[in-house]
Amino acid sequence: MKICIDSDLCAGHARCWETAPDLVVDDEDGRGVVRAPGADIPPELEAQARKAASVCPEGAVVLSD
Repeated sequence: MKICIDSDLCAGHARCWETAPDLVVDDEDGRGVVRAPGADIPPELEAQARKAASVCPEGAVVLSD
């Protein structure tokens, strides 16, 4: 599983990095960015990734296999 954040959709609500701090941080503009873009998410962090995607009101957090 991989996680990415659509920067065009992100409005900086902070829910992703509050929910998945091991995977997402905020950038200088207050928007979420993935800590390791393109990297596979370790199995033990997949629940964090799913939660981050589910709480994003803009749908900016995207998960893929």
